[in-house]
Amino acid sequence: MNKIPPHSFHIPVLGIGYSIDTPVKVAHLGISSVISLLDDMLMEKLREFYSIKFNLPFQSISEKIEDFRAKRITAYLNLIDKIATDKFEELKATYEQKSSEFSKYIEMLQDSSQLKQKFEQLKKNWDELDVRQWIQDNLSMGSIDVNIMTKVDKENYRDNKKLPAEYNDGHAALRGFVNSDLSSSVVLSAGMSPRLYSYIETFNDFYPDKNFRLKKKITLKVSDHRSALIQGKYLAKKGLWVSEYRIESGLNCGGHVFPTTGYLLGPVLEEMKRSRTDLINQTFALFKVALKTKNRPCPDHPLEVKITAQGGVGTAEEQQFLTEHYQLDSVGWGTPFLLVPEVINVDKKTLELLCRAKEDDLVVSNISPLGVSFNNLRGNTKDIEKEEYISRHTPGNPCAKKYAALNNEFGEPTLCTASRKYQKLKIDELKTKGLNDKEYQDEFNKIVEKSCICVGLGTSALLVNNLDTKVEKTGVSICPGPNMAYFSNKITLKEMVDHIYGKINVIKRNDRPNMFIKELMIYIDYLKAKKAETTLPYSEKQQEYFNTFKENLQKGIQYYRELFSKKKNLLADLEKSEFLLNNLPD
Repeated sequence: MNKIPPHSFHIPVLGIGYSIDTPVKVAHLGISSVISLLDDMLMEKLREFYSIKFNLPFQSISEKIEDFRAKRITAYLNLIDKIATDKFEELKATYEQKSSEFSKYIEMLQDSSQLKQKFEQLKKNWDELDVRQWIQDNLSMGSIDVNIMTKVDKENYRDNKKLPAEYNDGHAALRGFVNSDLSSSVVLSAGMSPRLYSYIETFNDFYPDKNFRLKKKITLKVSDHRSALIQGKYLAKKGLWVSEYRIESGLNCGGHVFPTTGYLLGPVLEEMKRSRTDLINQTFALFKVALKTKNRPCPDHPLEVKITAQGGVGTAEEQQFLTEHYQLDSVGWGTPFLLVPEVINVDKKTLELLCRAKEDDLVVSNISPLGVSFNNLRGNTKDIEKEEYISRHTPGNPCAKKYAALNNEFGEPTLCTASRKYQKLKIDELKTKGLNDKEYQDEFNKIVEKSCICVGLGTSALLVNNLDTKVEKTGVSICPGPNMAYFSNKITLKEMVDHIYGKINVIKRNDRPNMFIKELMIYIDYLKAKKAETTLPYSEKQQEYFNTFKENLQKGIQYYRELFSKKKNLLADLEKSEFLLNNLPD
């Protein structure tokens, strides 16, 4: 029996530690969220913390044992699943008690949802029905999904010998998820990884069982329809089904940013809606062939496919428009949840910075050692710590975790570009190049601007839970999207959900632009910056890139002009944006 999804929103992965235990706080209330599988050290500390808190047995998993990373991840996910499931079972048993978790579950549902309406009907005949059976048949937990950044797949060593590929960080994380009790999705982000995708092919849980059910599902985070089709077909040829395509704005999002060549979210979602059936049919045709070749159970019809989106959504009106106009199955609310401390791990200092943050405090930076642009909050304590290292003439961080140690410039084992060892080697190399003072300083700044986000993005979870006194002296990194500028107060979970569904409004500012307009403005600024940093005259390839970028933005503006033809305020914003675009320097 397919249950009605409780909510039309989800909480995406937030950094490394910010949403690492979010399912414990929201899954029993029907809200889906995503755990990062990057930091097994952090997971091990939290597993001990929650084992003590819920009086459950705990046995540490040492780095000295075989396959410790995967085993730690499995143990942590099993613990989170058990706690969330126990809380959900307890919730269902409290339906007769006022102010119970059951009441909270029902109150937070959208008034227009089928589940809420069914419950209102039930209350009229409460004494005549088997309430327990109704609850069992209709209420469901939120999904406990996991995230793997495909590019963060560092090779590992033991006794100075390189281990086989299955012990790479990404591979071990995947194995840890597969061996867990969870029946949920792995969200694959940061692009296609043929090696990791081939490894997925080796696990039975990703194939349909005899009833055509998937114990483990695949969610792809993609930027457009083309990427969805290419990756979906690639996996289908292996007999692997993509259960969800999660579209994310290239620039109007938190974390790492992956800008497109001017493809805006609205037109991308329009194409996904228009081509949804074709995407499913093309991948299903390949999926069937692969399953039959492998002698596996093969359904006659495509399995379920969800289309979801995230990046910059901030009002109930936008939430409703996305779900209704583009027929999305769910909308991701990430950045605003950073102000919900009962759900997300944000330490007091960082929370205060977030509440005060305005547009100029939210910047796209080059601090990530992955070499990808990264959203950053001015004044964060990790940046302050970084500057202190530089002022003491010891730039770079001690590289304790090495999750981003992917650079092979200086041989193997590979180094993290934010590490003290790498930066010393680069600066020593710089001194031999005979640069003048300005050239040297420019190159020096590029080296030392990298920050240790492996530690920085996880520290807050330790601070919030008082797990390690040493981390009080360790800086915190955080990566909110531009949308944070319009949220300025600490928010409860109930208030956040009520805001999403239009019951209340937590945004105090009255100048917040529509999410599509905001993304357009960010893309125009991005194009302007790219042109400014490119030396004239442009090469033929550079000119083609800029022309394509501008043409795609112009097409997006025309699309929005037709979409919002009856909304004068949005049309006026489009006119302003188009004027800025057309007047960018050539």
